Amino acid sequence: MEHITRRRFIGWSVAGAAAAVSGLAGSCLFGADEGVARFKARPGKPTKPAQTGLHDLDFAKAKDGWFSVPPGYTPGKPVPLIIFLHGALGLHEGYKIFCKSAADAGIAVVMPHARNGTWDLVLGGFGPDIAFLERVLAYTFDHVAIDPRRVALSGFSDGGSYALSVGLANGDLFTHVMAFSPGFMAPPSRTGKPRIYLAHGRQDEILPISGSRDRLVPQLKQWGYDVTYKEFEGPHGMNLGLAPEVFQWMLK
Repeated sequence: MEHITRRRFIGWSVAGAAAAVSGLAGSCLFGADEGVARFKARPGKPTKPAQTGLHDLDFAKAKDGWFSVPPGYTPGKPVPLIIFLHGALGLHEGYKIFCKSAADAGIAVVMPHARNGTWDLVLGGFGPDIAFLERVLAYTFDHVAIDPRRVALSGFSDGGSYALSVGLANGDLFTHVMAFSPGFMAPPSRTGKPRIYLAHGRQDEILPISGSRDRLVPQLKQWGYDVTYKEFEGPHGMNLGLAPEVFQWMLK
């Protein structure tokens, strides 16, 4: 495990999950059942108070993730939101760097835990994680006033693949989709036209950059999406040096 710095946040992966994702990444695009992975929750007037800062997202006295509300938040001024999906080994303290950077930019962040280590699509199909994310969204909208023009689904590695797959199916909710070092995408449907930001390391040894550069980006553009694509020097990881650019891209 490499040391985490503000310049580079390196993700971790379970060997089995990495192998599974690498296998899927051979094609990068594959089918999924129609009509699934759709969310009903929408931003509205919150009915419950929100405490600023970073807190545990705790539904059942378990570690369900983190909830970050930027300083200075008031219900009268809706804030942008990023739902960020972790890589194969779940959340790690390093992810809090992203939360703090987003908070400094006035953006709320929710980082939920996958129900079974990594996201259900790579484990066999959409199911428990979709139900959990629906609950997370409803909880968020019930506690924080969210700007409906700036609602992003984002993720790293397995989470990046899931963000692409689920984000394209819910483009009537998510205005932005951000994927860092993804391996594939499998949207069961496509709704709306969220803007896409995709970044990948040139020396990625787990999910080669060719998957993003040669398959995912061309397919997204062919489908008519506005895609911003960035490459950076480094292995399988998320370059936090891109964070200011990503936030500016989302907020403009």
